[in-house]
Amino acid sequence: MSHLMRDDAPLTGSEWRRIDDAVVTAARRNLIGRRFIPIFGPLGPGTESVQFGRFSARSRTGVSLSGHSDAGPAIYDENFCQPLPMLYSDFVLYWRSIEWSRMMGAPVDTGAVTDASVGLAQLEDDLIFNGNVDLGLEGIFNASGRNTIALGDWEQGKRAFDDVVAAVSTLTDAGHTRPYVLVLSPKLFGQAHRIFDNTGVLEIEQIRGVLGGGVYPSPAVKDKAAVISLGAENMDLAIGQDMVTAYLTAEYMNHIFRVMETITLRIKRADAICTLE
Repeated sequence: MSHLMRDDAPLTGSEWRRIDDAVVTAARRNLIGRRFIPIFGPLGPGTESVQFGRFSARSRTGVSLSGHSDAGPAIYDENFCQPLPMLYSDFVLYWRSIEWSRMMGAPVDTGAVTDASVGLAQLEDDLIFNGNVDLGLEGIFNASGRNTIALGDWEQGKRAFDDVVAAVSTLTDAGHTRPYVLVLSPKLFGQAHRIFDNTGVLEIEQIRGVLGGGVYPSPAVKDKAAVISLGAENMDLAIGQDMVTAYLTAEYMNHIFRVMETITLRIKRADAICTLE
């Protein structure tokens, strides 16, 4: 933890614990990608890149009495070395606020901590779903080799259900099985809350039954959706340093902190994704 320079900060152990609790609470409430993508790591704060293989087809299988067949092992089509970028968000604790809380026996106000943590959580999801062009990183919605179908007008009855069924069929044809998850914009999530075909059941509940997995609206997704086949064989989230707070410096007697992490999405089978856009 020496790289976080916490010993240089004018905080007590209990004050640091309050900050850490605020970060964890905000992360759990706001992170979407981590709710369904398997985690690989943590690998350590010094990890700058991570390797993985990408498949374009299923491995061959065989059945025989002798064990001799044309079946072959699962092998990568491509090997990648992908960077783990640093994601961060800074905040300030004013020295007078710290002194006032101690004088009054009150806890340190963590509003700035929470605000920075929410921003970092949203940045993580943006990287997962949309990638980063400048860093050459792909996300779920722009992964090369993903399946794509046209998104219909979900204002029309049953269209949301029909679109999801079409996406599931596409993934099934590609050899991917349940459970699936649906990631979508908040607008589409709201439109899916309609009575399904005079059944008295919401359309979103019918969709969940088809998927076998969850439905996850995210502000990082804009007017589109994706159905994804779950599993670490398809994708995972490689973490070097998990979300944590570091001390940066003092400026005009006030104290600057950074909530940060190092993370990258490893897409191993892009055809396990079907985007609707």
